[in-house]
Amino acid sequence: MNWANRLTVSRLGLTILFVIALNSQWGFGRTAALLLFAIAGITDYVDGEIARRYGFITDFGKLMDPLVDKVMIAAAFISLVPLNAIPAWAATIVVARDFLITGLRLMAATKGLVLPAERLGKHKTSWQIVTVVFFLLLLALQELQYATDETTWWLRAWNDGGQVLVWLTVLLTLYSGVTYFWRNRGVVTTDQ
Repeated sequence: MNWANRLTVSRLGLTILFVIALNSQWGFGRTAALLLFAIAGITDYVDGEIARRYGFITDFGKLMDPLVDKVMIAAAFISLVPLNAIPAWAATIVVARDFLITGLRLMAATKGLVLPAERLGKHKTSWQIVTVVFFLLLLALQELQYATDETTWWLRAWNDGGQVLVWLTVLLTLYSGVTYFWRNRGVVTTDQ
């Protein structure tokens, strides 16, 4: 297994630690969750750079890198629902889109095809990460007592900024999913 693929696999472990930290009762759990999520996001960027720069692009990486991204994002969106950061409907759309695209990739695999991630999907993932980091940062600031529920800027950022990011992320998620499915519709329509 090359270094790019090792980083992809390590992101799964970081995701598990992130979920544990975010849902823990530990005093600095949300701050730890922010750091773990940021490190996981960095590994996503680095594994792609290593794969392209050194020619380590493999079928494993083409399949697992976007799949691990989906697990990481789904875990974050689902974990932020009970904290009233992400609405349940938004998390459902993000997770459902990712399940549908994964299903499309599995159908392609049964036909001997590998459907790699596209630029629009990577852009969508970037916005999903920005949205998650936004809420994690506000939660960490609150935890570190730099902001409290009474602080006007914090509430405004949470409500207004968060709402804009959620809507932008959901719309981009839907658009990228429909576009990806349309470009690869032959996987579903061919009888093989």
